[in-house]
Parts: sequence; structure tokens; C-alpha cells
Amino acid sequence: MIDTEADRLTDLALGAESRFPEVSALLLGEISRAAVHKAERIAPGVVTMMSTVDFIDEESGAERSVQLVYPGDADIAAGRISILTLMGAGLIGLREGQTISWPDRSGRSRRLRIQAVRQG
Repeated sequence: MIDTEADRLTDLALGAESRFPEVSALLLGEISRAAVHKAERIAPGVVTMMSTVDFIDEESGAERSVQLVYPGDADIAAGRISILTLMGAGLIGLREGQTISWPDRSGRSRRLRIQAVRQG
């Protein structure tokens, strides 16, 4: 995780704890497990804030591209998802080729495989 993002994301997660306890817990868990580095030391294929992520839903085969953004910049119709969503919190720190299982809005577990990550 980028060092300058870690504190801001911690503050966001703590501030969202009462409204979005599941997302807050997931994001705080990711932050606590993350290795924190300066931006220039982060590999290009790692999901950070403002990254665009191409992934495939392994169950349906659907491909999607989203940009991971802060809550004020989120616009699902434009493909910008907030870090304060289950998907956003789950994507941070993943690398190209990795998979993640996460619960969708209906509570069903989905398995996503990261195909590509583009920075900024």
C-alpha cells in the first residue's frame, strides 16, 4: 500500500465504521496486513487508489473494468467505485493474476480474477 494512502484510508474506514461496519472491518484488515511503501516502490500491477482494474467474474465469465476512487469521486455508471464498498475494499493491494472472493449485495460469494491494473 502507498504510504500516503494508508493514513487516509484508515481515517475513512474508522469514520465509516458505524454506517458500513462490514466494509470498515474489511478495509481495516487489508490495511493492517499491507506492506506500506512509497509510491515509487509500488509495482505497476498492484491495485492502489485511482488504479483502473480489469477483472473477470469467474462464475459468469463477465468482464469488467473499474477505477478505485475515494467516496466523493464514486460514480458506478462511469465505472468509478468507492474504496468504501465491499468490492473496493477487497481490491486494494491485489496484483494482476490474483483472485478474490467477496460477497455481492445479495450476500452471495463471487470470485473475481484480476486481469490487468493500470495506474492513475
